Amino acid sequence: MASNYFMKLFSTLIVLSLPAAWAQISPSISNDFIQCLEKNSLPSNPISQAIYTPQNTSYVNVLDIYARNLRFMTPQTAKPLVIVAAMHESHVRAAILCSNQTNVLLRTRCGGHDYEALSYTANLPFVILDMFNFRSIDINLEDDTALVEGGVLLGELYYRIAEKSSTRAFPAGVCPTVGVSGHFSGGGYGTLIRKYGLSVDNIVDAKIMGLDGIVKDREAMGEDLFWAIRGGGGASFGVVLSWKLKLVEVPETVTVFTVNRTLEQAAADIIYKWQHVVTILPDDIFLRLELWPTDGFPKTLRATFIGLFLGNTEALLEIMNKQFPELGLTQNACTEMKWIESVLHWDAIPRGTPLEVLLERDWHGKNYLKSKSDFVKKVVSKQGLQQIFDKMMQVGGVIMQWNPYGGRMNNISESAVPLPQRAGYLFKIQYVSFWTQDGKKIADDHIQKSRQLYDFMAPYVTSSPREAFINYRDLDIGQNPYCNASYAQAKTYCVKYFKGNFERLVRIKTAVDPTNFFRNEQSIPTLPV
Repeated sequence: MASNYFMKLFSTLIVLSLPAAWAQISPSISNDFIQCLEKNSLPSNPISQAIYTPQNTSYVNVLDIYARNLRFMTPQTAKPLVIVAAMHESHVRAAILCSNQTNVLLRTRCGGHDYEALSYTANLPFVILDMFNFRSIDINLEDDTALVEGGVLLGELYYRIAEKSSTRAFPAGVCPTVGVSGHFSGGGYGTLIRKYGLSVDNIVDAKIMGLDGIVKDREAMGEDLFWAIRGGGGASFGVVLSWKLKLVEVPETVTVFTVNRTLEQAAADIIYKWQHVVTILPDDIFLRLELWPTDGFPKTLRATFIGLFLGNTEALLEIMNKQFPELGLTQNACTEMKWIESVLHWDAIPRGTPLEVLLERDWHGKNYLKSKSDFVKKVVSKQGLQQIFDKMMQVGGVIMQWNPYGGRMNNISESAVPLPQRAGYLFKIQYVSFWTQDGKKIADDHIQKSRQLYDFMAPYVTSSPREAFINYRDLDIGQNPYCNASYAQAKTYCVKYFKGNFERLVRIKTAVDPTNFFRNEQSIPTLPV
């Protein structure tokens, strides 16, 4: 039950515009919150240097550096009352305790790549617990594990693994500046998925802090909570301080390749065949398809096939010429390299760039972005493909990525972790619309285009429910802007992410966070009283 103070605050926000309301109430909340932080600071680890308010000269830089989507970096975007850039477990504990005591919403951020900016924006007065100082990585090749703190970015993880071994890796995403905690707690999809599964399929332990301020590892938190945070969205259950990962083996030499085809170059026939073979190719092959509507006249569509093979070019060509000759892969389209170099390739970083670029934390290119997602279980007919291509060219401005399943994913139960998409899925679609100019009209136009294409795709994707991928967070499929969704309201969007695993997530949430302290616009709800 909310306190009388919070109910009055909520009523104030309904009556007043948000900026006006915040101006009236924020000084009191900020002062109470900061006083609470200082009261609960340990002499051995003072919290004062971790506190940033709008009065600090570094506040804007600390806020913006990990705000990746320019849609949420406008003057109109609500800003946190306080940022706590925790440097010690005691700072995390104090931030949780004081947020609870002062009835202010807590957002936890590590990398800031969440597509809807739920880690650094809110429609209620809020504070940010920023984990970017939690950056320790300990690689142990004796048992092929890595201990990774919650503020680490993927690029840093990949770099530190490569420092120790050129034949070890970890299955995760292709963007180096994604934070591990958000990525892992949302599943973690990457180019090694067909060989080794999702990131969460390779996590063996974690440490989390809940509202009680106690740090719990896998044994202490129990198997239910450990299951929930590996794909169920960690921000619904607590603050993940660290992860223990099981490293995987990769060869000394891998091969990357790219093939571009337009509709005039029989792209439709190649894409049709891609659907039939992409999940049954050897597990060592990952082959993504990207569809790009082109400018100019006449309009056309470019299909880009981007691949990774865990082996050399000769072996790859032998496989592809036998199983997918329609692609027309040649030796000239292939490049051999080390696995760590393929990380740069997938992020379009020029070959020869020093690997230290993976340690850079400030993203090399921020855009305005809107993303949506779908899953496909049935092959789209040639007629259907042509209709999709026509719609993409008509709408314009929206790219589609078709990311394959199959391989290892076919051998993992849909209830192994909260994410249920396993056997029987052909590919996952990500719709991406990005732009570089500010302005509400421009943003509305791009967002509307993505929604228009998404609506059109309904006959070709999963239904009842129409599924979505939580790492591609999308508030269009349902939300509660004031973070107080009922069980019934939350079910409308949670089932799209989790299907039958939703009920178990709700039971776990109710057990570990009965007051619903850890919440956001799409968080797991508690059971109705």
